Amino acid sequence: MTSCCGNMVPMEISVIATVMNEGESIRRLMDSLVQQSRLPDEVVISDGGSTDNTLEVLGEYQDLLPLKIVDSQGSNISQGRNRAISVAQGSIIVVTDAGVVLSRDWVREIARPFGEEGVTAVAGWFEPDPYSDFEVAMAATVLPTLHEIDPEKFLPSSRSVAFLKSAWQAAGGYPEWLDYSEDLLFDRELVKTSGPFRFAPAAVVYFRPRPNLRLFAGQYYRYATGDGKAKLWPKRHAVRYLTYLLLLPFLLRLIWSGKILGWAGLVIGAGVYCAQPAKRLWPMTEGWSPTARIRAFGLIPVIRLVGDVAKMIGYPVGILWRIRNGKNAR
Repeated sequence: MTSCCGNMVPMEISVIATVMNEGESIRRLMDSLVQQSRLPDEVVISDGGSTDNTLEVLGEYQDLLPLKIVDSQGSNISQGRNRAISVAQGSIIVVTDAGVVLSRDWVREIARPFGEEGVTAVAGWFEPDPYSDFEVAMAATVLPTLHEIDPEKFLPSSRSVAFLKSAWQAAGGYPEWLDYSEDLLFDRELVKTSGPFRFAPAAVVYFRPRPNLRLFAGQYYRYATGDGKAKLWPKRHAVRYLTYLLLLPFLLRLIWSGKILGWAGLVIGAGVYCAQPAKRLWPMTEGWSPTARIRAFGLIPVIRLVGDVAKMIGYPVGILWRIRNGKNAR
């Protein structure tokens, strides 16, 4: 057993993740775990029933990491995480996802705050790792930058988060009835039962944005379905419906009638709609050709529109599920 980051009390660190047919991407995560400046005391991978070569690839790391593979066939991501955490031996649980790449000091930095009194959960950070011009535009459109978030209120994705195993138990674990948006619901319960997250911005993971609109739409549809099931962000979703179903038709009607007010409202609205993504994209495309830069900026409204439509379709599906499964929706 080793001490954690200067803490006088020995604390073991267990890194956990779930996988399902990740044979093509799991090497990136495992290689970055091997290269950590502070190796975890244990790595627990929960496999949901992979039918590709995921388990074979993981087997290549048995001699490089203290690796334990848990059979969680048929489980959703919450069930898989809970299964991995339940068998983990560490008092500090560090959670990430397959397909990400961990910065070299990720384990050290995300565990460091546990050396301070009263810290029960730590929020790590994430950065996009785009492979194409489209993915750069995608990252700028949908992902906040570090300076945009409030460290006091930030609720982390489970691609980069850590907590005491005792805090996980007090929160009741990840909500196994929920298949998407489960990490946000778990974060809220952690804060309620054990106190706020400590933010560790140097604990960075890198992940690839969705490479095309089809995959992006599916992702946001599933996110919105999870929001509906869990009753998350009702005001945000209401504003989206009001904007697209009332305000936009009203402006288009004014334009059809030849009213300058319609064009003015549409231009101002589009500017507000795209301003923050454009502000992020500008430094990300420094050095690009004018044509490539214009094309990237032109993708912003398209990506936003596709994401919003996917959310408007997915959210009522989640609400309907909640109505039908009222006894199981917690």
